[in-house]
Parts: sequence; structure tokens; C-alpha cells
Amino acid sequence: MTTFHWLFGDQLGPHFLTPGPDGPGRDAPLVMIEARSVFRRRRFHRAKAHLVLSAMRHRAAELGDRVRYIRCDTYREGLREAVGEGRVTVHHPTSHAALRLVESLDGVTVLPARGFLVPTGDFRVWADGLGGGRLRQEDFYRWVRRGRHLLMDGDAPVGGRWNHDHDNREAPPEGASTLGAPAPYRPREDDIDDEVRYDLDRWERDGSTRFVGRDGPRRFPATRREALAALRRFVEHRLAGFGPHEDAMLAKDPVMSHSLLSSSLNLGLLDPAECVERAEHAWRSGRAPINSVEGFVRQVAGWREYVWQVYWYFGGAYREGNALRHHAPLPDWFLELDADAVTARCLATALAEVRDTGWTHHIPRLMVLGSHALQRGWDPRAVTDWFHRCFVDGYDWVMVPNVVGMSQYADGGRMTTKPYTSGGAYLNRMSDFCGGCAHRPTERVGERACPFTAGYWAFLHRHRSLLAGNRRTVQAVRGLDRLRDLEELLRQERQRGDAAP
Repeated sequence: MTTFHWLFGDQLGPHFLTPGPDGPGRDAPLVMIEARSVFRRRRFHRAKAHLVLSAMRHRAAELGDRVRYIRCDTYREGLREAVGEGRVTVHHPTSHAALRLVESLDGVTVLPARGFLVPTGDFRVWADGLGGGRLRQEDFYRWVRRGRHLLMDGDAPVGGRWNHDHDNREAPPEGASTLGAPAPYRPREDDIDDEVRYDLDRWERDGSTRFVGRDGPRRFPATRREALAALRRFVEHRLAGFGPHEDAMLAKDPVMSHSLLSSSLNLGLLDPAECVERAEHAWRSGRAPINSVEGFVRQVAGWREYVWQVYWYFGGAYREGNALRHHAPLPDWFLELDADAVTARCLATALAEVRDTGWTHHIPRLMVLGSHALQRGWDPRAVTDWFHRCFVDGYDWVMVPNVVGMSQYADGGRMTTKPYTSGGAYLNRMSDFCGGCAHRPTERVGERACPFTAGYWAFLHRHRSLLAGNRRTVQAVRGLDRLRDLEELLRQERQRGDAAP
């Protein structure tokens, strides 16, 4: 009986077809399924839908007669049409829902996951060996570095330091509106992109599917060739300047020196090993400084890998976490990406970037969008869903740990040691947003009160008893006792409700 190999839409690189004991047969016929139900169930960003469909259709065109590309309503329907009673292999999917689906289908064999550096079984052994202690990302990152011999000099980290964060937290250059980094790689659209855009327009017109955000020219790679070009462009021209300002923000320079490789990695067009190995080679050949290279390696081999592992280690119930008991719904202006309704320049800028491109870098995600959601007490499940739908690199495994654990502290500290939120002083230091804003980062009450400064103190007050017991937040909580206008601030924040700041 013929055994087919099923490629999901985020398994598009050559490493998902490498034969072997944990891979498909060398000449196995392939199946790809474009299921319309995915886009009907959730209101995705238009640019994300375009990228995913473009990448899938480009891959099918490359594979030619070897693949059966099925356009249908559901995955079950598509698989029946493609293989009938035939047997199927598939690499471990990237979400709990997709795994439940493939495990419920007769004749489907689930192969080990690919596209990551560490097998989940190895991580489980490592995590279980901690005896129930906190799974610190820094410890995991060092374990991966040792195991993969990444940026190592024997048993020691190159340069004598594991962590170069101290050198990678510079504020933006004073007076600069852009970082002046070489431009990132930009793909060119083709006939397949035209076809995808035609279909998305048609689906919207017939009312079967609704999207959010704008679909301008495609900004991110949809093929292996484009992804390699983007990787090469980053390593050769942008990596050297990446580190120092990776946490900084500039209103007119959303890309800065960031790699823009996350969507290519998460579509499976790039393998993380080739990314970190090329970055290390750039350092060893003297083309990039260690702080920039270590910062990039930390993002890929540290944080991305860690998020993937804890998603599976903590299990499906992790997404239900709501340790702070936040239940407020997301307001319409946020759901609709209505940046024009927002006065606060930092939030308006970040929301406009999401609306126009489906992307912002990690600091606007965490310290602007996520911080505002945390301060306002929005439901973490709804916030997670928003990030999943509205970002081109957003997938369930990405956003559940990043939002539930990191951004919204909804897991009560299983991933991080404190909530990540701040007042306007941090945003003023790390960006140029405050200079042209109607609000003032130093003011917490009144017409010019910064919504982040006021929101920060309101958040501390709301969770005072919990945060007073955390050594990393106890000093901030004590600051509440020095606020003479606390009652006025709390009244102001209650009156504001879910209005756009």
C-alpha cells in the first residue's frame, strides 16, 4: 500500500523531506491541504493569510507532480480526497489541536518534530531533572549552547561570557529618527501572489471570510530561495549592528537591525541550525561582534527553542492560565487595529505597524502592546488569540508561552520571575515615542497623564498583595505609599475604562 507524506503549511523547507528512520520514504508521494475552514474560524490578519497561502502554493509549484495539492473545506476532507485508504506519515505538528487531529485519523503515523534544535524528549529529561524547580530560560540556553557547541571555546563560552545583554540594551542614538542600518531583504511578488490576492478578495466579497489589517506588497519570504536570501542579507549586512539597539524603538524605523527571519523559521523555510551556524561563522571570521552574534543566537537557540519546548512540556491546559484573574474583553479599537483612534504615540505607532505589516519587533510586542493589555486587565486568552491572528509569525506554540507566560504573567510565574510592564519612563528612555506625544511620561494624573505611567501604578495597586511577596517587585509596590495622588489616579483609570488612550 502506498504511504503518502503530509506537509502542513508550516513544514515547507527541505528538512521536512529528508528521508531516514524518523523521516518520510525517499520517494514518498506528498500531500498538502489548503483548508478554508482555518480562515473561517478566526479573523486573521490579511497579510498573514496572504503569506501562508503564498508560501504553500509556491512550495507546491516547486514540488510539481510529486505533490497532491488539495483545496477543500477541512483537513479531514482533504486527506480523504488525496489518499483515500492509503497510509500517511506526517512530522509532529506544531499545535495541540493539530496533533489531536492527526492522532485521531486512521492510518496516520506521526514522526518526530523537525525544525527545532532539541528533541522534546531530551528537554523533558532536562526539565524533569530540575525536580520541579523553575525552568529558567538562561539555564536552558546554556544547556543548548553546550550541547550544540554554539559559540563555545571548549567547555567555556567564547569571550568568557554567556550573556551579552548588558551591551545590547542601548537607547536609540540621540536625535536619530532611524538607526541607519542597511535595508532588509524584500521579496518580489509574482503570479502566485496575484492568485492568492484574487482569492482573498473573492472570499471577502462572498462574505465567507473576514480579515483584519492591510495586505500591501508581501514583505516576508514565501520560498526557500527568498528565505535564504533574507538570511544572507541579514548576516552579511545587518547582523553586525543588531546587538546594541535590539531593545530600542524608533517611530520611523520599525525594522531597525532586526533579522525579520521569524516568519521564515516558523513556516519551516529556514532551519534554526543553519541560522545560528551562519551567525557564529560571521563572528569567527571577524564580520560581526560577539554581542550582536550572541544576541541573535540567544533569540533563536535560546528563546525560540525555549518557547517551543515549554509549550509541549506544560501541556494544553497551560493556555487556560489566568493567575491575575483578568477578564476584561479586548476593546474594538484594539481588535480592529484602529491606530488612528489612539492618542498615545507609542501605542498608536505599534498598532499601526501591526495593521500595516502584521509585524513589530519583540519590544513593542512586550513593552507596548502586551504591557498595555496587562495594565488594563484584559483576558489573557483573548490577548493570546489576538497576537496569534494578527502577526505573520504567530502560531499557537509561539503565542501561548509568549503571551500567557511572558507578556501577561497569566501562569503566575512558571516562565518568568515578574510581570513585564513599566511606566512611561522606560518607554521614554528606550524610544523616541514620547517626544511627539500629547501625554507626558512623568505625569500620572490629569489631561497629559501618560496612560502607561498611570496604568503601571494602577496595576501595582490592583495586585499589591501578590506583588509585595515577589522580591523583584516589592520595591515598586512600596512606591505606592509615596503617591499622594493615588486615589485620584485610580479614579481616573476607572473612568477611562476601555477607551483608547
